[in-house]
Amino acid sequence: MRTAVVTGGGTGIGRAIAKRLSADGTRVIIVGRRKDVLADAAAEINKSHGDELVEYRAADLADPDQVDELAGVITAECGVDFLINNAGGDVGFGHRTETLSDLADKYRTDFTANLITTMLITEALLPAITRPGGRIVMITSGAGLRGSGSYGVAKAAVHGYMWDLTNRLAAQQVTANAIAPSFVPDTEFWDGRRDPADAATRVSRIPMNRPGTPSEVAEAVAYLCNAEAGWTTGQILQLNGGALLGHG
Repeated sequence: MRTAVVTGGGTGIGRAIAKRLSADGTRVIIVGRRKDVLADAAAEINKSHGDELVEYRAADLADPDQVDELAGVITAECGVDFLINNAGGDVGFGHRTETLSDLADKYRTDFTANLITTMLITEALLPAITRPGGRIVMITSGAGLRGSGSYGVAKAAVHGYMWDLTNRLAAQQVTANAIAPSFVPDTEFWDGRRDPADAATRVSRIPMNRPGTPSEVAEAVAYLCNAEAGWTTGQILQLNGGALLGHG
């Protein structure tokens, strides 16, 4: 049985990814800080599938000691076929920026929540990644391609880390890719920011004239985890309805 680790797996996109991968018979370990949210997600997904494939582990992925302990527990149980780094967010949103100290705090907050959490869990689980055939997928953002303050810069840094992994792991037949969604409002990311006028403006910039959904992001993850995607590595897959075009 294949095993996937999905960070930020309790809600939104992470939860949709866990549901999609477990639908194919993959054992999924969802990880996050809030044990109650993870437990609810695991129970709901398992009930929907009629199985017990989804488990959960609570940890703060910004804490090296907790990450080390978590990785030790996981690697003692199994290898890791798929690592999906979904944890993160625009946690610096609304922070004060009146002074240079304020601005530095905002950037540190977003870099910790996005880059550091991704890097720590990936490096900790790297020895357990299946070789050949392992898959590492980063859920980033269109903000990391357009440029969008501290959050966009942090996601761009995750892209850089993904490329570093590509260079390190390609010869071992392990792939590393990123998926960069844009406006996917049915997630916690947009809690407190779902102003109808703002949403209408965002949708108006999308040629397909609609937002994306967590399940569409999950389907892209499933593709990159597929055995037939073994020659796809070092790429950023954009999911944005045509709002930002990709060029080779």
